[in-house]
Amino acid sequence: MALGCVVFLLLVACSVALESTQTQTVSQRCVEDTNMFLWEIKQDKPKEYAVLMYDAFGKMGSNVEGGNANRPGLLQQCRSAHGPSFSGQYCQVFLKQGTVQYFVGICVPDSCEEEDVQILVLYDKLQFGETSLVPPLPHILANQSAQEMIMTHCLSSAVSPDVSDVTCLFVCCVMVAIPLATTLFTALMRRQPNREVSPTVESSRLNSGLNLYGTVQTNGSSSCEVNSNTSEENNLTRPPRLCFPRSCVYGCLQAFSLQTTSQHLSTISTSSSIPGGRYSSLNGIRVLSLLWIICGHSAQFPVFNNLDNYKNWKQTVESSPLYVLTISGPVFLAVDTFLLLGGLLSARSLLDSIDKAENKLSPSLVANYLFKRIKRIQPLHLFIMCLTIGLISMVHWGPYWFPFIDTLMDCKTYWWANLLLISNLLPVHEICIPWTWYLSLDFQCYATTPLLVYFYRLNRGVFAVVAGGLLLMTTVVSAVITALLQLPVFQPSTMTSENYVLYYYVKPYTRYGPFLIGILTGIYLTTKKDQLFKQKWQAALGWFCCLSVMAGLVGVAYILRETPTHPSIPHALYQGLHRPLWALAVAWVILACEEGYAGFIKRLLSLSFWVPLSNISFACYLTHPIFIIVYIGLQETPIHYTDINFMYLFLGHLVLTLVVSYVLTVLVEKPYILLKWSSS
Repeated sequence: MALGCVVFLLLVACSVALESTQTQTVSQRCVEDTNMFLWEIKQDKPKEYAVLMYDAFGKMGSNVEGGNANRPGLLQQCRSAHGPSFSGQYCQVFLKQGTVQYFVGICVPDSCEEEDVQILVLYDKLQFGETSLVPPLPHILANQSAQEMIMTHCLSSAVSPDVSDVTCLFVCCVMVAIPLATTLFTALMRRQPNREVSPTVESSRLNSGLNLYGTVQTNGSSSCEVNSNTSEENNLTRPPRLCFPRSCVYGCLQAFSLQTTSQHLSTISTSSSIPGGRYSSLNGIRVLSLLWIICGHSAQFPVFNNLDNYKNWKQTVESSPLYVLTISGPVFLAVDTFLLLGGLLSARSLLDSIDKAENKLSPSLVANYLFKRIKRIQPLHLFIMCLTIGLISMVHWGPYWFPFIDTLMDCKTYWWANLLLISNLLPVHEICIPWTWYLSLDFQCYATTPLLVYFYRLNRGVFAVVAGGLLLMTTVVSAVITALLQLPVFQPSTMTSENYVLYYYVKPYTRYGPFLIGILTGIYLTTKKDQLFKQKWQAALGWFCCLSVMAGLVGVAYILRETPTHPSIPHALYQGLHRPLWALAVAWVILACEEGYAGFIKRLLSLSFWVPLSNISFACYLTHPIFIIVYIGLQETPIHYTDINFMYLFLGHLVLTLVVSYVLTVLVEKPYILLKWSSS
């Protein structure tokens, strides 16, 4: 009853304010429709639309102290209200009260523009006594009672894609339509009775009968090349030449057809392993690292603004190192594992290509080596970028969409940085599809491999000086930046530090260490003549050091979990050393698996179960944030943190990611990897 009186006084105040001098500023229709709504809600039996609009207003809930300060209201209910001459429009008012920032969802007539809504809220906050349209948090829950408006935003109920959105969706449709059409065409060709090669024999040739360079021969003439391995080691040494048109077209059709890409995905090992079991442990390491990243993102993204108990979550995470599996501690050391694998495979690939080129490291070989990498990552990368841009304009987002919209919409301004693979060099708030910063970093590191291999072949002493200097440089730079900017080293503290991402997390000069260690590991494994250790006690000591380093990195992160208030030597040393040390520990696991020191760990990481998952890991990395963001963006109410809730979110995102990633791998990623000009 008391609440009803408060609301009645509030609405009377609104009516009085609207008829005041502010009427000259607010649009006439907005005034008329708002007055009609206010008049209706004051009746003994108000109409349904007025009740729905009032009920859709955001109201303060419990656990504000635990982080439940936002009042989202009910977006869909607001939009479902239809008055005599207007409909409900959902708007968000972003406010600051002391150190607390929050938003309140309000329902106003759709004849009111954002400027009108802002005036209605700002006009003495439409106060009547101590009541206002957007009541402040009680003084007991905030350190002051005065509110400051940050902005007002109204969510449109209409979908209005522009030219760029339509273009991006069209590109996505074309990229999907091409393999589907070639699949149908290839199936029809295989059914022709006059074919000289049966489908079974032809499929066998595609998957296992390729020559050293992956060239497919059909009907005795040269054809387009279909690469049977996703590694970077094939066909880097021969100049391309044009092939007979009919045969070339047929080879291209084979590369884009699902008959080829799906068989390749399920039967051929990934780039991390080759026949004979060499480097097979990398499959398991890659997949486990990917699961760690997906788990971390599943926890991280809702935490930004979508939890009603953020402070409870933070206290829980900081209470136990066991939460390293979600977002506590150095969870994104998994990214450094991927950098290590990238360095290892790039060095191995280039060295193998040099051997095939009669031990010559020529400029054309380097150019082809880099081009293969671009062709490996860019088709799916650009597809995801276009898909995300189009998705933004086609989905009716909820009240929790606002943290992502500005960042993702930067694609329309800074798409060229993704195309050139330099997006991580931009300010982080300008990166198109933020999680793709890794692709730019990976390629920039990848481009240094030929130079290091050149020094290795030129003079081992010079190579040691260059590699040692680079490792020392990235370590010192990371430590100095951490000290000068007083950066935290522990999740979730790093989430609230803008400088952490802006100046440290995505930059090549702070993240190069693990990739460099990967290059050194790849060179050693490719060129070694004998085992590193001869006795079991040496291997046991290596495992002890490896596991101790991994556990120590997590434990020290908890000790240093507080953000420093002054330049901190422990924080600086940890930041400079922990990523290279983690890479060294993972490198030991790989070395132990290759040299027979790993036992059941080798068998676990080399299970055939990991192979298909490893094949789709690149697509999984690019697609899983889309599912997380879409889920959050469609929510009308906040998510409540519990371990079981987050576990189900992770499993749900994971299942959707695996299914869609398989489809995108065979439709978009694999065809461009398999398709090559003939070099025979």
